[in-house]
Amino acid sequence: MGKKPATYADLEALPEHVVGEIVAGELYASPRPAAPHLIVASHLGAELTGPFDRGRGGPGGWLILDEPELHFGMDVLIPDIAGWRRERLPGTPREAASRLAPDWVCEVLSPSTRKLDREAKLPVYAREGVRHVWFLDPVPRTLEVFRLEAEGYRQVGFHSGSAIVRVEPFEALALELFFLWDEHG
Repeated sequence: MGKKPATYADLEALPEHVVGEIVAGELYASPRPAAPHLIVASHLGAELTGPFDRGRGGPGGWLILDEPELHFGMDVLIPDIAGWRRERLPGTPREAASRLAPDWVCEVLSPSTRKLDREAKLPVYAREGVRHVWFLDPVPRTLEVFRLEAEGYRQVGFHSGSAIVRVEPFEALALELFFLWDEHG
């Protein structure tokens, strides 16, 4: 007899100190992110929100959310940060975002989520049509950029250290990688 697929009730039953996701019927529970993970995600969100979500010093036109709960059929995923082009969001943007695939997601890699993010969640993002996926790794201080193409994701950028980069889909911003890694921001 096969294992019963995880349900949303299984997610709700998890303790508050863990992040739960369901991928391909399997429940994944990860500890809340540690300081390096939180710093990188917070800094990236701050860098993108002004120019892209709020239109301050940049083109605007995006909705950027931290840890949105995405529902794709039976899969429930929580990327660290996600962005939708506003022209794709019908009605109330924040409500529509939970069921509409983002245009971009960023996963901050940690020892407890690295395999989940790369091996389980990436195929779901491809299936749902997420055009861009970033993997930020705070320990080796790397940013990997992937674009969805007909045959799947293709890596279109790899950056490390303290470079200043322009990265799709946010090329309008010169992103200082040093700022992302710096705990003093």
